[in-house]
Amino acid sequence: MEVDAYRKGTIVSRSSTGCCTGSISKTPASSIDDAWMGEALALARAAAARGEVPVGALVVRDGAVIGRGGNAPIAACDPTAHAEMAALREAAAAVRNYRLVDCTLYVTLEPCAMCAGAMLHARIARLVFGAYDPKTGACGSVIDLFADTRLNHHATVHSGVRARECGMLLAEFFTSRR
Repeated sequence: MEVDAYRKGTIVSRSSTGCCTGSISKTPASSIDDAWMGEALALARAAAARGEVPVGALVVRDGAVIGRGGNAPIAACDPTAHAEMAALREAAAAVRNYRLVDCTLYVTLEPCAMCAGAMLHARIARLVFGAYDPKTGACGSVIDLFADTRLNHHATVHSGVRARECGMLLAEFFTSRR
């Protein structure tokens, strides 16, 4: 049991083989991935403190963060204000190009279809996420956009980095809302 997800405030365990096939990479997480996910978790905690669903994301290129984001759809009154979208927008502005080749996006929760689609359009090279999202996850839980061979770009996807911590943050948030 190495990958956790949340469902109505509870943790759902998955086997080490993951919940899907396709582009999910089973290469071991590096200490670098672990450290970057720690920064994404800090952004998720900040989102929770603002009353948003605790999801944090960052885009890394050449060992430096070029984009950060925390969930903000409630405060922004914007259904697209997901953590990943904010991180992609900031990164694109930083490099002055919508194409984010050679970049890795770290996010605490499996991206939804909107965010996964934006990552594909941005040409993200690598996606690293923490907890699976059994309701809207687009990296294998519900659908897997990254494994669809009809699409013209593919990214390497690594799942389960600090999954228990990412999942517990979500579970605690939803438990406190009840």
